[in-house]
Amino acid sequence: MTVDALTRTDAVSEEAATEAPVDSTPQAETAEAPAEAKTETPETPAEEAPASEGMAESPKPKRGRPKVATTAKKTRTVELTLTVTGTADGEWQAELKNGAKWVAKGLEIPAAAVSRAAKELHADLSGPIDEVINAARELQAAKVAQLEAELEKAKLALAELDA
Repeated sequence: MTVDALTRTDAVSEEAATEAPVDSTPQAETAEAPAEAKTETPETPAEEAPASEGMAESPKPKRGRPKVATTAKKTRTVELTLTVTGTADGEWQAELKNGAKWVAKGLEIPAAAVSRAAKELHADLSGPIDEVINAARELQAAKVAQLEAELEKAKLALAELDA
């Protein structure tokens, strides 16, 4: 290669280098293409604008309560708390509270009424309550047997004193 050939090769390289920016201009145009796509994006909200215009066309809301049916219940709920307590001896009491105010306190109720009420309410309630009532019944039966034995002893003691 001669110096002339090297110079021509350098000249071709320089031309290619100067052409590269020209080639980058089309790349810039392709870069502008996404910019044009971005300008299309604002048109999408413009398409949504008719929907918002539809809201603007609807009449203004009236004052007062809406006459449209709501899904909320309109019935007033009342908070009543019924507490039923029992002892191992079979004594049962009930207390009723309306919100924070006591309606009734310390009402004695029979065990049979508690058992019937529990059966009426739910089977899951009646099982444990009936167990407590049966345990109290057994305890009372044992107490009666003990008292009957004491009564027999007292009768024998009285019969010996009379003789």
